Amino acid sequence: MSDIKVYGAPWCPDCKRAKKFLGEHRVAYRWIDIDTDEEGLRFVEELQNGGRTIPTITFDDGSHLIEPSNDELATKLGLRLTAERGFYDLIIVGGGPTGLTASIYAAREGLDTLVIEKSALGGQAGITQKIDNYPGFPDGIGGGDLADRIVKQAERYDVELLSAVSVASISRDGEDVVVKTQGGDEYCSHALLIATGSTYRRLGAPGEEELIGAGIHFCATCDGPFYKGADELMVIGGGNSALEEGLFLAQFAKKIRIFCRSSRLTASRLLQDKVRSKPMFEIHLNTEVKQFKGKNEISEVVVKDNLTGEETSFHPDAVFVFIGQDPNTSFIGDAVDLDQWGFVVTDQTMQTSMPGVFASGDVRAGSTKQLASAIGEGVTALLMIRQYLEQSAHVAAHVVNA
Repeated sequence: MSDIKVYGAPWCPDCKRAKKFLGEHRVAYRWIDIDTDEEGLRFVEELQNGGRTIPTITFDDGSHLIEPSNDELATKLGLRLTAERGFYDLIIVGGGPTGLTASIYAAREGLDTLVIEKSALGGQAGITQKIDNYPGFPDGIGGGDLADRIVKQAERYDVELLSAVSVASISRDGEDVVVKTQGGDEYCSHALLIATGSTYRRLGAPGEEELIGAGIHFCATCDGPFYKGADELMVIGGGNSALEEGLFLAQFAKKIRIFCRSSRLTASRLLQDKVRSKPMFEIHLNTEVKQFKGKNEISEVVVKDNLTGEETSFHPDAVFVFIGQDPNTSFIGDAVDLDQWGFVVTDQTMQTSMPGVFASGDVRAGSTKQLASAIGEGVTALLMIRQYLEQSAHVAAHVVNA
């Protein structure tokens, strides 16, 4: 499908949802804003006999969808939404680098494995413009390219992969684990790995969504080196992460501006003293971002002084947002123990409070939130799962023999 067109408008929430779905699945499309494109509006009206329902999405086979759900889009794109069987040795919830790596190792161990991913296989790595700190790629590699390689490797080992399928709950049934999807399907397994990662909190300002990866970033160690020699970088946030990442970015740019909505920074005193001792840093308190501007790359950031109400424009080379991360654990409920921030608590073997359920990667409490370590945790978790399954099999055999 090389010529997909999405007809919509910036104010339309379903248009944003459809664009996000296509973007996450790395499906190229052309966006036509019917508020500004008269020909586009006329086409939509002709297609709908005078109607203006959006999004209206056309495909190169001549078909179209009007205000489609994510499931309808998934079906149109040929994505599988139902697994082949009802029982597996291992189910992995989360199809990012952690889960996919674990699935490859599981398949090599002869374990029947199912991966369930709520959006697109590859996770956040798949929608990262470029990854420059992963070993083996001296010139860096596009996130989508790296994700595709990992997916193909999992497919080569016959791992069963489902994308655009959300998990609704997990529970225990005797010696096994039950996974229920939002669509009502249920799958059972001897063991389960939670590898759903976390999501960077966003500001929600106009223009942010369109410029993520094109001037707006959430990881200084990942994307900071791209801006070596930059005149000015902007950091959003006032906590430890914001100042730590700001100090890291200082080696690349001549000036670092830190913007914080509150009246004071919340980072440790040591970090604050380090930042304030460097003349290249400029701190803006009581300030929040109102809008990001730019086409294909960021060109302007409009901020508002919350005390005076005055708005000012800045022109940084890039913006780094550090206002926290939210673990993707809403489907878990109280099935396993979570820490105060919602991350999954595990023991030294990466097993959760529910026997047979493990967690690894960014969703796990105490993880480093880095790609290389997330992949490493996928391997470690699988080795722990293999040990658990071997012990379970030994106990079961002992009971039978007795």
